[in-house]
Amino acid sequence: MYDICGARSDGKVLNCPRGSPSVKPDDLLSSKIQSLCPTITGNVCCTEAQFNTLRAQVQQAIPFLVGCPACLRNFLNLFCELTCSPNQSRFINVTSISKVKNNLTVDGIDFYITDAFGEGLYDSCKEVKFGTMNTRALEFIGAGAKNFKEWFAFIGRQAGLNVPGSPYAITFRPNVTEDSGMVPMNVSTYSCSDISLGCSCGDCPSSTVCSNSAPPPSTKEGSCSVRIGSLKAKCIDLSLTVLYIILFSGFFGWGYFHRRRERKTAMSKASSNVTDDQYQNIGRQKNENLPMEMLEDAPHIRNGVQLSFVQGYLSKFYRKYGTWVARNPIFVLFTSLAAVLLLCLGLIRFKVETRPEKLWVGPGSRAAAEKQFFDNHLAPFYRIEQLILATVPDGMHEKSPSILTDDNIKLLFEIQKKIDGIRANYSGSMISLTDICMKPLGQDCATQSVLQYFKMDPTNYDNNGGVDHVSYCFQHFTSADACMSAFKAPLDPSTALGGFSGNNYSEASAFIVTYPVNNALDKEGNETGKAVAWEKAFIQLAQDELLQMVQSKNLTLSFSSESSIEEELKRESTADAITILISYLVMFAYISLTLGDTPRLSSFYISSKVLLGLSGVVLVMLSVLGSVGFFSILGVKSTLIIMEVIPFLVLAVGVDNMCILVHAVKRQPLELPLEGRISNALVEVGPSITLASLSEVLAFAVGSFIPMPACRVFSMFAALAVLLDFLLQVTAFVALIVFDFLRAEDKRVDCFPCIKVSSSYADSDKGIGRKKIGLLARYMKEVHAPILSLWGVKFLVVSVFVAFAVASIALCTRIEPGLEQKIVLPRDSYLQGYFNNVSEYLRIGAPLYFVVKNYNYRYLDKALTICARDITNNYLCNS
Repeated sequence: MYDICGARSDGKVLNCPRGSPSVKPDDLLSSKIQSLCPTITGNVCCTEAQFNTLRAQVQQAIPFLVGCPACLRNFLNLFCELTCSPNQSRFINVTSISKVKNNLTVDGIDFYITDAFGEGLYDSCKEVKFGTMNTRALEFIGAGAKNFKEWFAFIGRQAGLNVPGSPYAITFRPNVTEDSGMVPMNVSTYSCSDISLGCSCGDCPSSTVCSNSAPPPSTKEGSCSVRIGSLKAKCIDLSLTVLYIILFSGFFGWGYFHRRRERKTAMSKASSNVTDDQYQNIGRQKNENLPMEMLEDAPHIRNGVQLSFVQGYLSKFYRKYGTWVARNPIFVLFTSLAAVLLLCLGLIRFKVETRPEKLWVGPGSRAAAEKQFFDNHLAPFYRIEQLILATVPDGMHEKSPSILTDDNIKLLFEIQKKIDGIRANYSGSMISLTDICMKPLGQDCATQSVLQYFKMDPTNYDNNGGVDHVSYCFQHFTSADACMSAFKAPLDPSTALGGFSGNNYSEASAFIVTYPVNNALDKEGNETGKAVAWEKAFIQLAQDELLQMVQSKNLTLSFSSESSIEEELKRESTADAITILISYLVMFAYISLTLGDTPRLSSFYISSKVLLGLSGVVLVMLSVLGSVGFFSILGVKSTLIIMEVIPFLVLAVGVDNMCILVHAVKRQPLELPLEGRISNALVEVGPSITLASLSEVLAFAVGSFIPMPACRVFSMFAALAVLLDFLLQVTAFVALIVFDFLRAEDKRVDCFPCIKVSSSYADSDKGIGRKKIGLLARYMKEVHAPILSLWGVKFLVVSVFVAFAVASIALCTRIEPGLEQKIVLPRDSYLQGYFNNVSEYLRIGAPLYFVVKNYNYRYLDKALTICARDITNNYLCNS
């Protein structure tokens, strides 16, 4: 073959069946041929037009094979020898010709080539990966050939019109007859393991370099385990079981000998005239008859028990403090409320952080630093808006039918038309998708959709063959011009389809439509504002119109935008406000009932504590608001978990302290003055409340060292809220207790203290003011405590508790780290279905980048200069 004598109707040129001698090219053509075909020197059997055609054709395959130079060199040698070899007539035989515009052209040839070359070519290319698609290059340029004969058969078939491939048939033959005079082409092939041609281990795993550098197989197992017969147990489980048996045995032995010693001691005391109960009664009567002055003199002794230094100091403090509060309740109440209300002024600067990356990634973490570097130097990743349409299974265990039907694709065109028609108002401007979408080439959005095979134009659907054209593009999306997208780039079917196995795209049961939108560093700027405005309109359209359209076709639809998670978190916070309000009302009713005395119809309006309970709930709310206000002053943004969890947390702690304080006052003798009862009550429960509250504050304060922002901020807010709640309980609430007891003693109505009951009517009810033990207190004293004091019950309780503790330690090792996005969203959120569909249908994941810092760009500048000067001749400059 020599020169070009015609062209097919699709523009592919055809060679001339001419047996002319090889010719010596000029210097320019010779240098061009050498750049692509270094094995061909001297004379050649091709014209410059033929060589240009060869170079244009092989350029389509170079991006697939450039990762392995040995494979690429062998592949280029195959076509270089076919086109320009001076010995072409010795292994090429034209078998059929055709006439194009009165010119004879080649229509079929026999290419005699040795099996050794075919095997060498295939072995060097069979493992080469096409990095963009993360699959074998032969899947695209060899139709997934399993050997060199299948590959040659694919290369040699005559391509139809507008289909990539050879314009004439090529039959590869390994054997020749003796009288034919033909000699099979047998140019040397390069092995992918050739160090001089440097294929990567991913493209040539059989290389000795790769096998020697491979890490030794790991001998480390997932976890230590021990096999006992047919039972396999983890080492930590076995260790904890042995520890529990030892503790159980030791505790049982200690209890047994301690019990025997108690019996011997009891028998020795039996001869005494005074029993232990009598001693206890005498001691109790003595303690109850002690005047207030004697209790003040012995703050370190309570009921005959020596208190610790801290408890003794706190008891002494609360003795004086309780008396002072009872004498100055107005000053204490207004001073404490003024301090908290002052902190609440910080709510003016209150802000909520709802961006997920700011909630879960610490600002000083490696991930945050690398993302900031990437965003500042290479621009942030695109905002993603997405639709997923899927078919519904016919039965319980039936496979979902294919979504690739005429009706479904036409429905997708209708949906696209509505999305293109979205106009969102941002500062008086109407924003459309074309205003914010990513446009890598030209003015068309880089929408990832099967509609790109029709250039996003519904008129092309019928003209190009409908569903058949889609099936064709699944196999030729990287090479066929008819399959190129509107934004002039190939569209991988795996980015636009879901619910298929392997590369069987025709089985897909879901359309995945993705709209990449330009992103900006400034989250408060106009670019981000425009995108958020359009995203809200997009979600509203999907909920109001698209969902009904899809469901009417017996399909499912899920959707999401870049701002969806943030917006749903905001919606959740407003929805939970009602729940928080209801919980506070329930707690208010509970406190009002439990703080009062045993309900009696005649005295309930005096003995009830409704106003006191309401005041206590208000104090809890003020402690939460004061904590949020304080940190808002410091510029710390709140989180939704603070607004949802801390109110319940502080409410539980506050209710506990309120009940303890009120019941402690009610247990005091009525003969003592009110300030004495308040003082004694604080001495009794003040140290316990103080130490318990401080331990809670310290526990949350330790959490402020956690690097995760959401947990750290939550711990900070919770620690201060619990501290403020405690301070209000021992100041404002104690003052309120004083006012409430003064009201009850003065026979004034609860909630309406200005109304006073006449003394004659109040005296008729002699039950008012008398202490009567409640039902719960009776249960604790007469049932629960006696049963718990039994030796066998004690042993059982401790054993069960330790067993649960040991089991919890063992089960902690099975906790899997991670944060599912679905967990933090409301159950009725439209994103729940979206995340389910993403895990089921989406075949692509998050982007991965390697960013090289401090690189000497002089070498890159040199390479760019070379390619800029010789980009048409040097195949290594093409991507």
